[in-house]
Amino acid sequence: MIILRIEHKVENFDGWKKVFDSDPINRKQSGVRRYRICRPTDDQNQVIVDLEFDGIDKAEAAFGELRKVWSRVEGKVMFNPQVRIVEIAESKEY
Repeated sequence: MIILRIEHKVENFDGWKKVFDSDPINRKQSGVRRYRICRPTDDQNQVIVDLEFDGIDKAEAAFGELRKVWSRVEGKVMFNPQVRIVEIAESKEY
């Protein structure tokens, strides 16, 4: 499983969430299998989003689409996005 991990600041989480929920890249069509939104307990204006994909090609294509969206909203809804594409090496549930 490939994860496109995005971290950035938001000024207002509810406003950011509205934009996220509008799904400007059509996550399902882009190959996203699931997503997870996290917020550090000590900084509620930081958002971490994990988008899970079956393959790296879909993750890279989605990243390209996200850059287009960010060019319109960075500095308004979110700030300074940091992105990594990672592969799950191991996972275990208890």
